Amino acid sequence: MRNSFAGKSVINYSAKRACYFPLNTTGDWGRMNFLGITGMQYSGVPFTNNRILLAEDSNVFTQMVSMRLKEMLGVTVEVCRSFEELQACYEHSPEPVTLAISNINLPGAEKGEALEYLIDLSIPTIVFTSTFHEATRETLIAKDVVDYILKDNIFAVDMLTESVCRFLTNHRHHVLIVDDSPTARALLSSRLKRYNFRVSLADSGAKALEILKANPDIGLVVTDYNMPDIDGFELTRRIRTVRGSHELRIIGVSSSTNRLLSARFLKAGGNDFMLRPFIDEEFYCRVNQNLDTLVQIQLAKAGVRPAA
Repeated sequence: MRNSFAGKSVINYSAKRACYFPLNTTGDWGRMNFLGITGMQYSGVPFTNNRILLAEDSNVFTQMVSMRLKEMLGVTVEVCRSFEELQACYEHSPEPVTLAISNINLPGAEKGEALEYLIDLSIPTIVFTSTFHEATRETLIAKDVVDYILKDNIFAVDMLTESVCRFLTNHRHHVLIVDDSPTARALLSSRLKRYNFRVSLADSGAKALEILKANPDIGLVVTDYNMPDIDGFELTRRIRTVRGSHELRIIGVSSSTNRLLSARFLKAGGNDFMLRPFIDEEFYCRVNQNLDTLVQIQLAKAGVRPAA
């Protein structure tokens, strides 16, 4: 399937990243469809009770986005083609907004006022930007937007579909952050909550084991290496005595300059390792990759096959 966008062609490809959805309210599973350029697995059940605003003045682009989200996710968006329409759309309806998709500039808000408006209302927002500039990226990250999509990417609409899908389903994932530093815990927690994950916090290895025992739904642990009671290696080894990689993924993080820490951590039973400082996009990508792997394992165990 090929669509025209910004003078280029948009081609739908399938790769191998998974995003899971219950087939129906009974929790049954069936054949899964693939969507987007990364091949997310999707049952086709529409997302109901989600109000999504699309703030964009391009008729071609709003049509493409609206059609794709409706076709792939069953989502009907409310289109706002100016800052005035955006304000009216929010203020004239008591229904809360789940997510906004917004251009940086709109008619009547040529200096980014629309984005500021959404952020001030604490509405989770995915932003469209024409090109990648370091200063623009830094500004968007500082505003805690959910994601940003580059319009000059020929797969922009497909990438947007995946980003919306992930935001609407990330709450099904429970992540445990383990770090003795309050600042580090707060930073990682804010990043994950921005993406709509459920997050638990532990200030020590012992507390982490206690939380894991009480919350069997935790699917990912992000743990620091250097902690006073139980370091990241020992914590990983203890976790692995009761829960394997098919049940729980573990990402180690450290500020150390010793690059061999990654090898030691992986040999202790970890699934991934990141050295601080890391950028938001890299962190979110690694979290997604690990949770996608976990979901694929769960689908395989349940006997779910891709739709023909």
